[in-house]
Amino acid sequence: MVFRIRLVFIAIFSLVSFLKAQTNEPHLVNLRQLTFGGDNAEAYWSFNNKKLSFQSNNKAWGLRCDQIFKMDLNAPIDTPHKPQLISTGQGRTTCSFYMPDNKHILFASTHLADPNCPADPPPSKRYLWAIYPSFDIFVADEKGKIVKQLTNEPGYDAEATVSPKGDKIVFTSTRNGDLDLYIMDIDGKNVKQITFGLGYDGGAFFSPDGTKLVFRASRPTGEEETKDYKELLAQGLVAPTSMEIYTCNIDGSNMQQITHLGKANWAPFYHPSGKKIIFSSNHHSAKGYDFQLFLVNEDGTGLERITNESLFNAFPMFSPDGKKIIFSSNRRNGGTRDTNLFVADWKD
Repeated sequence: MVFRIRLVFIAIFSLVSFLKAQTNEPHLVNLRQLTFGGDNAEAYWSFNNKKLSFQSNNKAWGLRCDQIFKMDLNAPIDTPHKPQLISTGQGRTTCSFYMPDNKHILFASTHLADPNCPADPPPSKRYLWAIYPSFDIFVADEKGKIVKQLTNEPGYDAEATVSPKGDKIVFTSTRNGDLDLYIMDIDGKNVKQITFGLGYDGGAFFSPDGTKLVFRASRPTGEEETKDYKELLAQGLVAPTSMEIYTCNIDGSNMQQITHLGKANWAPFYHPSGKKIIFSSNHHSAKGYDFQLFLVNEDGTGLERITNESLFNAFPMFSPDGKKIIFSSNRRNGGTRDTNLFVADWKD
């Protein structure tokens, strides 16, 4: 009897928590968890709204560092079951994205330089990201066969995403000595640099009509900040603790800073209307590690908080049809450090 009472209590508690989450996050309807263990992030939709590509380091799948996988939206992944591997299983990977044919996926990988996982950033009092110079961008089919290498310049090439028009790819590169955005044709030709300001320009996505880009950027000011940024970059590192959201046309013109919030504002993505931007931010947090999703008008007005559950919510992406949203969160992880994928119907 005691066991049954406990089960009833757990069920009621879970229901109350679910209803509370729905109330506190009214834009997210029918929230559903898709992964159940490890760190799962950067999940991005196929053009036909039916599939997702994502990266994971789930140790239950025998992974030592991030690799790229695919999933069907209607088939959540049980932890013991390893989904279809898209990357080689060697090196470290990041930033996958479906190609327009819904049958191929691009991603960045270090596997050509070394089959082993590259070293993590050295211990530091501040949070650092590694910018591995061995990253290049590849395209593979859904069985994991690489069919093309899109970049082969010295330095970091990663963070690639595809235009909704299916004609262009934007990515971040250090080929000029700084972290800037570049545009290329879908086949890797006609590469053009489009940002030139000192600092980290990355995580770019196209607007729904394919005419603009939204991205995160750091802009070091003053001699000390500039020196620190350059010294870290020379070591293949960045400190992503001070970033704001920017937009520009796909040729780099009409550059606009959208947020002026301070701290780390990143992982932006255009709302289906093309007039708002969703992003992750810790600007509201006194301690720093509390990342929630926010929505803001393209002119920087009308800031609205979207998530309220857990201390990490990031990598939001609306489905191409604008009906759903996918994001990563450490909610419902049983007190572990796991980050899982969640999908919800979007309600304006």
